[in-house]
Amino acid sequence: MSAVSSILVVGAGQAAAVAVATLRDQGFDGRITVVGDEAHAPYERPPLSKAVLAAVEADEPGISVKEEDFFSARGIDLRLGTEVVSLDPASAQATLSDGSTVAYDRCLLATGGSARRLPGLSPDAPQVHYLRTLDEARRLRNALRQARSAVIIGAGFLGLEIASTARSMGVEVSVVETASRALGRVVPEAFSNWLQARVAASGATLYLGQSITDLQLPADGVRVSLSDGNVLQADLVVVAVGLVPSTALAQSAGLQLNAANGGIEVDALCRSSDARIYAAGDCTSQHHEGHGALRLESWQNANEQARIAACAMLGVDAPPAAFPWFWTDQFDCNIQMLGLPRAGLHYVLRGGIDPADASPKFIMLGLQGSVPRHALAVNAGGDLRALRPVLERGLSIDAAGFSDTSTTMKAYAKALLASAAG
Repeated sequence: MSAVSSILVVGAGQAAAVAVATLRDQGFDGRITVVGDEAHAPYERPPLSKAVLAAVEADEPGISVKEEDFFSARGIDLRLGTEVVSLDPASAQATLSDGSTVAYDRCLLATGGSARRLPGLSPDAPQVHYLRTLDEARRLRNALRQARSAVIIGAGFLGLEIASTARSMGVEVSVVETASRALGRVVPEAFSNWLQARVAASGATLYLGQSITDLQLPADGVRVSLSDGNVLQADLVVVAVGLVPSTALAQSAGLQLNAANGGIEVDALCRSSDARIYAAGDCTSQHHEGHGALRLESWQNANEQARIAACAMLGVDAPPAAFPWFWTDQFDCNIQMLGLPRAGLHYVLRGGIDPADASPKFIMLGLQGSVPRHALAVNAGGDLRALRPVLERGLSIDAAGFSDTSTTMKAYAKALLASAAG
């Protein structure tokens, strides 16, 4: 640990905050500099499309990752509204947008990503919105409060969360998606069908398998022409078509990027191709057994990689990353995912999947043979927690037993674990 006396963290989001907290908790008392281009101290992004977007301005929920005085109290130099414009691995020095330089023994890139933009839809246009930052969420919130209608491009998690929040605000919503079903890359068809029915029941309209053939931005709103001939007119448009990892700094510094997904390639300890530079969060590409190189854009992954990178920079062993987990709240449902989807899984159901059910509760379990690899839980977080050790250990299950609701999930999982223990 004595060989490392200064650490630079580029980016001031979730991963950055968790990393510096871990460094101090591990006893590192050297210089820590955190540089972020936003004016806000690190904050949680998941609430932006939900609680923050729906809030009355005066009652906006607090989303800071750490308490207000955390950085000053822990002796961390937090520089907001500033960018690292260049990184020189040879001299281990960064140049900032204010002209200053910062030397480092170790550097963590926690640069995240930016919302993918579509041609002809500039964020500078008053009726065009993207959602990645707190300022963008506030701008969209103000616009939705004055709008009667909105077109949302993209039926991924973010697009559907925005659609759900907009409907709760009384806004008429149309969602346009080029794929044939919602969340098609990450959930089975039966789940997509259930969710699409849920979206329709909220009063939102889904246009699936549609490309945009023409888009106009008249002064009073937007006009979107679709490949099926429909023309949608609304007060505003929200683009939610994915994230572009922020890797320009890494690329200019000569770090290895993954050719397929564009992320900064890191190993299991979050080390980049330069021995002194690490990376964590949405900007990274990491190998996952059975899946190859992936860029995982999730709150949990940012936290786990930040913790592991911080320990690795100090030469301290860290517990392995937790089993992949993701959650979303939309259309009055809490949806949680455990594990990662993969081709060829056979899904079995526990509970009812009636889209008309006002309070649905079910779990869909993706099996590879008899081994569960992926779970989707709707309003069943407690059951998923009970099932988690089964997925983590890769235990075989009996599909009929899993689906039998006469036995609680806690009892079912406990019996499986006891049997495996012999």
